[in-house]
Amino acid sequence: MRILKYTLNDFDYSFPKELIAYHPMPRRDESRLLIIDRKTKNIKHKKFSDIVKYLRRRDLVILNDTKVLPAALEGRVQGSGYRVQMLVLEKISDDAARCLVKPAKKFKKDAVILFSNGSIATVIEQFPNKILRFSCSVDGLLKKIGKMPLPPYIKRESVKSDFKTYQTVYAVNTGAVAAPTAGLHFTKNILNKISRKGSNIARVTLHIGHGTFKPVRSNDIAKHSMHSEQFSTPKETINLINTTRKNKGRILAVGTTSCRVLETVARRGHLLKRCPREGSTDIFIYPPYKFRLTDMLLTNFHLPKTTLLMLVAAFCGYDLMMQAYKQAIEKKYRLFSYGDAMLII
Repeated sequence: MRILKYTLNDFDYSFPKELIAYHPMPRRDESRLLIIDRKTKNIKHKKFSDIVKYLRRRDLVILNDTKVLPAALEGRVQGSGYRVQMLVLEKISDDAARCLVKPAKKFKKDAVILFSNGSIATVIEQFPNKILRFSCSVDGLLKKIGKMPLPPYIKRESVKSDFKTYQTVYAVNTGAVAAPTAGLHFTKNILNKISRKGSNIARVTLHIGHGTFKPVRSNDIAKHSMHSEQFSTPKETINLINTTRKNKGRILAVGTTSCRVLETVARRGHLLKRCPREGSTDIFIYPPYKFRLTDMLLTNFHLPKTTLLMLVAAFCGYDLMMQAYKQAIEKKYRLFSYGDAMLII
């Protein structure tokens, strides 16, 4: 069924809650891989290590090398002892940061929060997010007692192993509060196999913000206001994209974040002669959309009614995507951040 204009309700689906992956697989590449061929409309079920078979010589794999901050903190309100959870969204100075604090109603200006290592933080501004001034450097505090900021639908405490598993093996540029989860499946061995096959690997950076979890509230999805995130594209990556296009290779975007960077830089010309190499992007991709640089997409399964699911529908085709999700649920694929993956070719 071809719909010319999709509404929010078109991106709803049901799934058993037990399919949510609360923990990663023992090995990254043990996850399952659902393959969608847009040309033939075929859907196949493989394992993630099979991804190498779907790449060719001269193809280009684009990775998002952002690194997740241990941005989750716990403390207690001075006086009442009330427990508080917070997420550091943005560092403003060495000792001040914009934070998401829960429960927000408990905190007014000048409220003081005590941390387990003896540090304190004072609320110096309330809206739209709390701005806190810390008694030490923000980076130092996060390094000492910060935890990995797991997505809100993973209903468990962050543990020590998440510092490794909720981070890609190629993460280098610190700044995200959520992982580019399609990349979590890669091991160094698989990346080496891709290189040996003759495919190139390049990097972009998009620091994923808490806005990635922002719900779409308007049934007219075109009215949704997309969050803005910082990105950068190295000159070497620009050159490899141009070379790949010249040699008629294909470009695989690893994750919706890499895809959004590619489509952002493509806005100023297909050959990227005058594209922005860094800045912010609030690109919102939903059907119908003409992709300019993304030829293949690797992505995890996404929650209903999210902008991530809408991007996948724009790339895959709505009906084919919904068919793939139906099969994945029937075959009990593991869902969301720590779950299985799909490759759309």
